[in-house]
Amino acid sequence: MALPPSSFFLLLFLSVGSSLLSSAAKLGEGCSANQDCDAGLRCDGCDGDLGVCVRIRPYEPRSKGKDLPFNKYSWLTTHNSFADAGAHSATGATLITFTNQHDNITSQLNNGVRGLMLDMYDFRNDVWLCHSTGGQCYNFTAFQPAINVLKEIETFLAANPSEVITIFIEDYVKSPSGLSKVFNASGLMKYWFPVDQMPKNGSDWPLLSKMIDQNHRLLVFTSVASKEASEGIAYEWNYVVENQYGDEGMTPGSCPSRAESSPMSTTLKSLVLMNYFRTNPSASSACHNNSAPLLGMLKTCHGLSANRWANFIAVDFYMVKGDAPEAADVANGHMVCGCDNIAYCKANATFGTCALPRRSSPPKSSPTASTSAETSNASSAGRFSMLLKVVPITIIVLLELILF
Repeated sequence: MALPPSSFFLLLFLSVGSSLLSSAAKLGEGCSANQDCDAGLRCDGCDGDLGVCVRIRPYEPRSKGKDLPFNKYSWLTTHNSFADAGAHSATGATLITFTNQHDNITSQLNNGVRGLMLDMYDFRNDVWLCHSTGGQCYNFTAFQPAINVLKEIETFLAANPSEVITIFIEDYVKSPSGLSKVFNASGLMKYWFPVDQMPKNGSDWPLLSKMIDQNHRLLVFTSVASKEASEGIAYEWNYVVENQYGDEGMTPGSCPSRAESSPMSTTLKSLVLMNYFRTNPSASSACHNNSAPLLGMLKTCHGLSANRWANFIAVDFYMVKGDAPEAADVANGHMVCGCDNIAYCKANATFGTCALPRRSSPPKSSPTASTSAETSNASSAGRFSMLLKVVPITIIVLLELILF
């Protein structure tokens, strides 16, 4: 028996509506929760703003077939990487200190973070990660023994043999060879980039591929100058220029160096670290700062750093808003292929050959990654809006068929 016209249009409406409701939202489309967004995306909006699907991970800078020196790439970096808002002190005490990130170290690494800032202290006859003051760690500022996080990093490097990680240590460890002991115990020494092979006088670092082939996949910098000679741990500002951290480093149009660093324009240091986070951190402030202001500061610091793009872009709450990964993509686009974003680079093309800007799919997670946004059958705000446009038209058609 033939299908009545009214039934046909009703089925068509239901089919269209089901398709609209079941499709996960793409990059930049409206959403109300993480599950509304496609894989590799999360739903985010600032202070009650309508949510949109944003990227979690930067693009893999080597995906365009380029093999450049290490200092010709940019890496997303987390400030106080260990200070997870959901963490509890391993001392059993209640934490009374600032937090700076939404997830733990393993999650950050799986989400494409490749620079980690860790504050290390002597505490309980061991080395601990603390977010404290006055160079002293307390029960209520102590997160966990450093060995725990270092072992997480070792696990990631073992599972991902083509990845390189950089650690910046804010170093309050005064116990003899304290850092050396904890790194030896962690199993990370087999990945150690030797300090005597680090380039001086502004020369290029080795090719990234060579570092990977030689298994020199862990760079470690300390804030204590004497430890370069005593423990073989590189003193950061012998190799890196770094801008001022906190509120003082966030003035538009300015990119001053921090006190310990050479001026940002000094080309005798091959690596550039750009901080962009508030003195008193909050997810709300990061949501606004990790967007257009961050991209603006990236360009400002480029101009004031002898036209060098930041190799490390350090932020709080890196997942909010989605522009922290975007900042790394912008820097990598300029360094890798001369384009405004790594997404516009053409694989194996000559420098300056760019694809037309277009909305791109998010980068795929690494094989070991467990991303926080999964493919969903829920509707996004954008698709719901489209569905509302379909409903009146379908009702009119059905009424015409029934009445006439």
